[in-house]
Amino acid sequence: MYLTAEKKQEIFTKYGKNAQDTGSAEGQIALFTFRIKNLTEHMKGAKKDLATKRSLVALVGKRRKLLDYLKKIDIERYRNIVKELGLRK
Repeated sequence: MYLTAEKKQEIFTKYGKNAQDTGSAEGQIALFTFRIKNLTEHMKGAKKDLATKRSLVALVGKRRKLLDYLKKIDIERYRNIVKELGLRK
């Protein structure tokens, strides 16, 4: 599996307040970004994998909603996470 418990801990430690802070918007956005990147790489080789494509679109939508929420609540946190993850917009 590409996403192990250790990798999740690493993501939440880096982008969340601490390793146990799995509910923060920044941690969730970082986790979704990691998953989106892996699914995008998979889709490059498996263009007809519609189930993966559907889940990829759903993840992008979830990340967009979280980014919109963070932008509305605290613009500085939004700008920091977008800059750290290298997201557009």
